[in-house]
Formats: sequence, structure tokens, C-alpha cells
Amino acid sequence: MAVITFANTKGGAGKTTAALLLTTELLHRNYRVCVIDADPQRWFSKWYESAALMPRLSVETYVSAPTLQRIVHERRSQWDFVIVDLPGIQSPLLASAVGLSDHVLIPIQGSSMDAQGGAQVLDLLRYLDRKAGIRIPHSVVLSRVNPAITTRSMQAVQRLLHEQQISVLDTPIAERAAFREMFDLNRPLRKLESAQTGSGEKAIANAQAFVNDVMSVVTPGAAQPPAYSATRGAPVLETAA
Repeated sequence: MAVITFANTKGGAGKTTAALLLTTELLHRNYRVCVIDADPQRWFSKWYESAALMPRLSVETYVSAPTLQRIVHERRSQWDFVIVDLPGIQSPLLASAVGLSDHVLIPIQGSSMDAQGGAQVLDLLRYLDRKAGIRIPHSVVLSRVNPAITTRSMQAVQRLLHEQQISVLDTPIAERAAFREMFDLNRPLRKLESAQTGSGEKAIANAQAFVNDVMSVVTPGAAQPPAYSATRGAPVLETAA
């Protein structure tokens, strides 16, 4: 099984939307998924509590840095995927979660603030590699992209990521009404009434392609050693060279 963490220290970057799309598409493919909702806003948990019963899905909430490690180690042997949705703030959970992950996904919108929040996560990943020899696979996923227009800001973000040799998933997550409706109506994407419309079909195709990209880069691993933050304390983020 694999532990996948969604991280960006800026709120509103699209972490929970990406986590929900990945989760519901994996469920559609008959995988068993445990989501660890570490965001104090509990957006994923609120969706789950109001959604119809999904027997292959479990959601853990009210997670702290000390309990995160225990929960991940317990769940990774019981479920096909463990997905961690982190808070959109600087938090001790960040170092704990990435140290337990088989892959870290960093959603970034086409804005400088989002890029800065993603850069803090990338800085931590580089720090762990450089200082502790802990190399954690990671990728950026461009989120809330206008499907019709590539903005100058988005082009600048793409250029910056390419120059820094940062892995970016081929499929961006588009800005689509159906993705917002999942939260408004507490339903999976394929259960929305709009799923049979042209726009709904495009949203499903976008989700499928995104999850295919994730599956192509995620390699399930054996149980990880204790997270870096749990053994030495959360490192101070440095600016990547």
C-alpha cells in the first residue's frame, strides 16, 4: 500500500479537492482508502459525515503530530492507500507527515502566494534529503487551472518549476463547477446529477487523468522509520539553494 500526503502551507491551494478526487476515484477502482484529515477545518471529514455510506473508505480526524505516526503505521498495513490531507498553515504535522509518506503531492495554483506555500514544502523535502539523507518522492500538481486559458501567472509558475527541475504531474486539476458541487452536495464526482452532462464528463475525465498520473509515480513502500520530526524535532525550514 502507499501513503500519499497533500501539502501546501497556504490555505486554499486545492489540497482537499485534490485529495477528494484521488480518494473517490480510487474507491471507484475498488481500492480501500483511509483518509487522515489533519486539517483543523475538517473539510474532508465534514464531506464524509454527510455523504452516503462508503464501505471501503475510512476517515480519521482530530489528528495531532504525536498521534499521526501511530495512525499511519496502523493503517498502512490495513488499507490499500492512506491519504493525508494537511492543514494549509505552517504546522509540526508537515515534517511528521512527509517523513511517513511514500509520495508527497503539492497542489499549487497559478499565483505567487501559492507558489511560496508550495516552496516551503519543497524546502523541507530538500532539507531532509540534504541534512538527513531522507529522500521522499514528491510532485507538484497544478490546481484550479482555467481549462480554457493559460494565465501569465500560471506560465510563470510552470517555468519556475521547470527551471528548478521539480517534477510536475502532466494533468492539472481544472477549475470546474462539478468539483465544487462535490462539497456542496456531499457526493462523489460520479454520483452528481451533472455527471451525465458534457461538463460533468469533462470533470470525470480530468479526475481520471489526474489519478492515472498519481498512480504512475507512486510506489508503495514498506513501513517507514519514525518521521524525522518525531526523532529530532521539526527542522527549521531553509530557503532552497
